[in-house]
Amino acid sequence: MLQPAHRSIAHPTLSHGVQVFEQSAVPWQDTSEPGLRLKPVRYDDERGHYLGWVGFAPMARSGLHQHRGVATSFVVDGGLTDYHGSLGLHEAGINLCGATHDAVSYQNTLLVSRLEGPVIYPREHGDLSGLHAGSRHDEVRNPAPDVPPDINVPVDRLPAHQTGIAGLRRQTVFDYAGTGSAHRFVQLQMAPGCDLPAWRASARVDFWVRGGRLVVEGQTVLANSFVVVDAGATMRMGSPNGALVLAWAEGPEEWLAPAADVRAVRSSLFGF
Repeated sequence: MLQPAHRSIAHPTLSHGVQVFEQSAVPWQDTSEPGLRLKPVRYDDERGHYLGWVGFAPMARSGLHQHRGVATSFVVDGGLTDYHGSLGLHEAGINLCGATHDAVSYQNTLLVSRLEGPVIYPREHGDLSGLHAGSRHDEVRNPAPDVPPDINVPVDRLPAHQTGIAGLRRQTVFDYAGTGSAHRFVQLQMAPGCDLPAWRASARVDFWVRGGRLVVEGQTVLANSFVVVDAGATMRMGSPNGALVLAWAEGPEEWLAPAADVRAVRSSLFGF
């Protein structure tokens, strides 16, 4: 079975409850599905939670499966095709609970993915070693055949909204409405010199630095790094040279600036 993810080599822990994972330092791990590999940051097989990279070789398939929790993926390179159509470059694919499909890649494909529930495969699929976190054998029947298995979002074409913090704009990719979870999946655009006031995470927040560089707790975090912030952790972050960041937030931020600091009180990172 897949082993727990390797930690970042450079500076895995910046402060209590804040960790950095540099994906260049994490090895690929093969799965039982030919041509399908993972670079996990989080792999919780009991709950079916996953965060990290997914890689498809040309002509590789995911195998028929059903999501039992929300799954989100961002296409860094290549694309996937299922019976609903194609998910292309720099698009986010959202799979809701019950989504049932088999995706194929006709080219080398790289995804940044986050799963929030188990995945069911038909019993005839056989070996599930190293596949989606929480992979199980069970009967696979599409509960809503008229509902598309994917919501495809062209991330860079989404409208960008001011957050109330100078130099920081937010594009909402998915707000989880109707899923039973009040989470947010957003892209943050940070202009050079952007500096956020100190804040506390009310619930887990995962960041992936898509481009540029962040400074988190005084340490530089380069593109293609994940930053995982546990519930209750406090942090400072900014970008002296600009950054493009994907973020998954399971709850709103709590600003630690004095109440008189109207800028912080009225600002919103994730759009809750």
